[in-house]
Amino acid sequence: MIKIAVLTLSDKGARGERQDESGPAIKAALQGLGEVVHYAMLPDEMGPIKAKLIEYSGKVDLIITTGGTGLSPRDITPEATLAVIERQIPGIAEAMRFESLKKTRRAMLSRAVAGVRCGTLIINMPGSPAAVKEQLEIVYDVLPHAIEKIKGDPSDCARLDEKTG
Repeated sequence: MIKIAVLTLSDKGARGERQDESGPAIKAALQGLGEVVHYAMLPDEMGPIKAKLIEYSGKVDLIITTGGTGLSPRDITPEATLAVIERQIPGIAEAMRFESLKKTRRAMLSRAVAGVRCGTLIINMPGSPAAVKEQLEIVYDVLPHAIEKIKGDPSDCARLDEKTG
């Protein structure tokens, strides 16, 4: 079973001024994939975000962040993620943006990134519950394979069939 951490990044949420809807949406969407073993909400501040990503890395297989991927001056989730990951996986964020562009042109404004730290896959998601659900649908099927490869699975990455590649 895949161990998952969910990290919600929101100044208002951290101050108790807004209820987190995206974190629970992630938990619900990933129920069939694994178990959420860690959850935290933090303000949009570089030091605490980096520290929490480092804390969870190596203890879980997957960290999903929600929030802080836009253009607001306080949106720093991608920078915090880039500061701690060892390798980027640009195709994940590219696929999320590509598919989301079919629904809204504003998807091109997402700065989300994905990468690996200490054998843990880290993926940034937007703060909107609806957008989180949409983007999880885009990557859901590849997550188990990605995690297996990160953990050292030596099997080939050949396509299973022509439609799902």
